[in-house]
Amino acid sequence: MLKFMDFSPLSCFLLLTVLFLDGTTPLQFPQEVTAQLSNHTHSSSPAQAPAPISSPRVPALFIIGDSSVDSGTNNFLGTFARADRPPYGRDFDTHQPTGRFCNGRIPVDYIALQLGLPFVPSFLAQTGSVDDMIRGVNYASAGAGIILSSGSELGQHISLTQQIQQVMDTFQQFIITMGEVAAKNLISNSIFYISIGSNDYIHYYLLNESKVQSLYLPWRFNQFLARAMKLEIQNLYTANVRNVVVMGLAPLGCAPYYLWLYESENGECVEMINDMIVEFNYAMRYMVEELNHKLEGANIVFCDAFEGSMDIMKNSDRYGFNVTSDACCGLGQYKGWILCISSDMACSNASGHIWWDQFHPTGAVNEILADNIWSGLHVNMCYPMNLQEMVAQNAND
Repeated sequence: MLKFMDFSPLSCFLLLTVLFLDGTTPLQFPQEVTAQLSNHTHSSSPAQAPAPISSPRVPALFIIGDSSVDSGTNNFLGTFARADRPPYGRDFDTHQPTGRFCNGRIPVDYIALQLGLPFVPSFLAQTGSVDDMIRGVNYASAGAGIILSSGSELGQHISLTQQIQQVMDTFQQFIITMGEVAAKNLISNSIFYISIGSNDYIHYYLLNESKVQSLYLPWRFNQFLARAMKLEIQNLYTANVRNVVVMGLAPLGCAPYYLWLYESENGECVEMINDMIVEFNYAMRYMVEELNHKLEGANIVFCDAFEGSMDIMKNSDRYGFNVTSDACCGLGQYKGWILCISSDMACSNASGHIWWDQFHPTGAVNEILADNIWSGLHVNMCYPMNLQEMVAQNAND
């Protein structure tokens, strides 16, 4: 039986915020930390950090998405979807909260290092000069979705369409500053990483906003999202973007929040939700295949986060995880009732947990997924090639 179906994640958050927060000013993304990250190659996770690369493999890394890859955008917005307080960031390189929804690094941090690039600053955290943006920009915003209104209950966020507009504004600055030919060369040889869609389920479809479930069966809703994403990728292509990594969604039905909400027995995932995610990923992969055939010179890769995540869950012992269903930080059954808002709510060692909070994996999981995206180290989850192969192919062209 469902537990309080109208009890959204925001409702839970608001209920306990008064109990745990003392009204102090939230920690902002320290500007001096940005400089540290630019040259930082040490990983605070148990795994070995990638060796420094003498020169970048690509000019830049640009990131579009939601809280899975937000590196501090929402620190500057009026929203409840913020990760600017401890214990977020406690295992990060600087041991400070930076706006990442994780105890440590997010996947794109590991990807940046593999590409020989510094950690990518958020669009709102840099000054707007080309020097700040020439190695990449992170536009991702927690709560954002493919649908404009997804996540609006949390407060301000920057939706997919709005992020694409920010990308176009950045391109205009490149053209004005370095000239059209140099800007086109930079854009066409850089990597664009897109990770978005979870909030269209968490904060829209599964909440039945605007009676959406009576208008769209899951398959039709997935097709709608895939078509919207297709249009945005075509817009990027028109602006000379050629190399795109499109991330599928992770198994939301296994997230601690839904284990709590659906009163899961023995940590079993909610299959109804996971079935929707599998369908979404299928639609996205098909969309990527279509675009690769349609768009001349495009290199678009689809990476199935569901496939990679399920491999980790099924082989948790081999990966070193001893807690597969409970979040490290939270309250209630599976620590899924409320978002992580206090250090007192967190476990002592996140590296043994798959889940960090209600919805987000630990840094240890992010590193495994990033390895798969880069080279298929643990499991091949990217099609038609992994990112390392994409970079090598571009180098040979």
